Amino acid sequence: MSRQKQALGRWGERQAADYLAQRGYQILGRNLHGTYGEIDLLARHQAALVFIEVKTRTSARFGLPEEAITPAKQQHLIHSAEEYLQAHPELTGDWRIDVVSILRQPGGPPQILHFENAVQG
Repeated sequence: MSRQKQALGRWGERQAADYLAQRGYQILGRNLHGTYGEIDLLARHQAALVFIEVKTRTSARFGLPEEAITPAKQQHLIHSAEEYLQAHPELTGDWRIDVVSILRQPGGPPQILHFENAVQG
């Protein structure tokens, strides 16, 4: 991955974390690596543990950011969440996988969409 894409991804993750924190989410972790891939953000919202995939793009030319969550990516997210929960048995209760879509607009604020429970196993 190019440095430019990595920088955009890090920027998007910061935007998503700030957006979620303003809405009552407690950010517990960032960029958690596992066998199946990376969990961008881990948060607690009310009683639920929330695994969050962040997709950021600079334009919709090749589709909206959320459209990058393919069926294969969904399976990786589910496996990553399950692997994390197995490694952390102290984390009990409900959990879900959300997607935060960020479209970086030149000269304006980013367009942020939050899809709760977007990926279901």
